[in-house]
Amino acid sequence: MAEDRLDVFGDVSAACAALAKKDKALARALEAIGVPHIRRRSGGFSGLFRIIVEQQVSVASAQAIWSRCRKDVKPMTAPGALCLGEDGLRACGLSGPKARYVISLAEAIDSGDLDINAVAAFDDETAARELQSIKGIGPWTAAIYLLFCEGRIDIWPRGDVALLGAYKSARLRGPVPMMQKFDENAQKWAPWRGIAAHILWTYYAHIRGRTPI
Repeated sequence: MAEDRLDVFGDVSAACAALAKKDKALARALEAIGVPHIRRRSGGFSGLFRIIVEQQVSVASAQAIWSRCRKDVKPMTAPGALCLGEDGLRACGLSGPKARYVISLAEAIDSGDLDINAVAAFDDETAARELQSIKGIGPWTAAIYLLFCEGRIDIWPRGDVALLGAYKSARLRGPVPMMQKFDENAQKWAPWRGIAAHILWTYYAHIRGRTPI
């Protein structure tokens, strides 16, 4: 990662203050939560594997499936997943498509077609494009990896229903945009779109009475 690039894992207070001035809904969310909970995870194969598991399932389901994967994929590496195979991954609770996505990822890393460690040195656009070259890794999965595993500060995960739900709750008046327009409007939060996402995820957990994870 370039030395001069901001890190979402660092002090985000200035970015939060700037975002609160940009958008009253974000200001209201910050007033409720205090500071955003910044999700931080290990990167590499296991980081991407876990995010694939989490695609379009509930938090509880994702946690249960990932727990079984951690138990059965030994070691938790690309070769370990290839050794377990598609059937073994499905036995852990993955759907057929997701099991194939994990195998595709493992094959790309094992063959050297994807150097997951090199992604950290790329700019945001190049990093996202490199990740999305793998079957099963779309814009949302790539964005979540760059946010949670690499701490990038201006990544926006398009199509995230929790972010839209949180924004709807925090916006007291005026029309709430549909998802496509909401994602387009997120541009106004640059260069801290990643911070805005963490604020809204934390607020979403708050309004649902959950502890952010």
